[in-house]
Amino acid sequence: MSRKKVALLPQGTVSDEAVRYLFRGEDVEFVYCKMIADVFQSTANGHTDWSVIPIENTIDGSVNLHTDWLVHEVDLPIRAEWVYPSIQNLIGFGSELSGEDGRWSPDKIVKVMSHPVAMAQCLQFVRSKLPHAELETLSSTAEAVRTVKNNPGKGWAAFGTELAAADMGLDVLERGVTDHDNNFTRFLLVGHTPYETQISSTQKTSVLITLPEDYPGLLHQVLSAFAWRRINLSKIESRPTKKKLGTYYFYIDIVYSLDSVLLPGALAEIEALGCQVRLLGSYPSLPYEPAKAGNGASSR
Repeated sequence: MSRKKVALLPQGTVSDEAVRYLFRGEDVEFVYCKMIADVFQSTANGHTDWSVIPIENTIDGSVNLHTDWLVHEVDLPIRAEWVYPSIQNLIGFGSELSGEDGRWSPDKIVKVMSHPVAMAQCLQFVRSKLPHAELETLSSTAEAVRTVKNNPGKGWAAFGTELAAADMGLDVLERGVTDHDNNFTRFLLVGHTPYETQISSTQKTSVLITLPEDYPGLLHQVLSAFAWRRINLSKIESRPTKKKLGTYYFYIDIVYSLDSVLLPGALAEIEALGCQVRLLGSYPSLPYEPAKAGNGASSR
């Protein structure tokens, strides 16, 4: 039986750490892709069984680009979700960026680079310790660390993972430079292949609901279909349909399984109101357990 393949963002990113945690101890093959479009297309085209998608972050909220890909560009069911701590570190050549006391010196850092989301998560650190440094954004934190690796002697540093620093042979100058200690990223596992390895006491269902135009009070009626059944919604977010200015769909995460008695009735009631309902997936929501974090799956 062939190993399952998982597409994800480059080696050394938080996505890499997160997927190693999810598939710890399992015999799966990681297929690293440079861009999120490549991640989605790898699974949509059948080259991999699943894609790993960072979809939401404690500090920055939803990753709109990734949501739009999931909604508009591909038709890949959500198979699981989990959260993983998004911890960024200041990375560079210790011998180049350290002072006489052996500690890294802010004055020796000319430029800091990272992924835009990671950079935004470290702005307080930048303002307090590196206000003079040029900031540059790249396609991933791993690409930023690799760029520093390939440009010694220039006073460059990167925000990235300890995994990337170890892979590139660089030093972690300062750990945990994100602005908030509780910074977690929510990941989705999407693909046509069912995922049944882990079970969870928490099940979620994600749907898109598009309202007909010019119908005052309809959103209230939609939410009432969930409310009177006491169905909990963990997220509701509006996004443009990309068809006409001022038209939106609602992305809703429901803390309920589609196999439950009440949820199908709620969705049927919403459709009866004239709304379009698209199911994105019904899946386990897996908790983060730090003691079990670690590697264990192979990569390519």
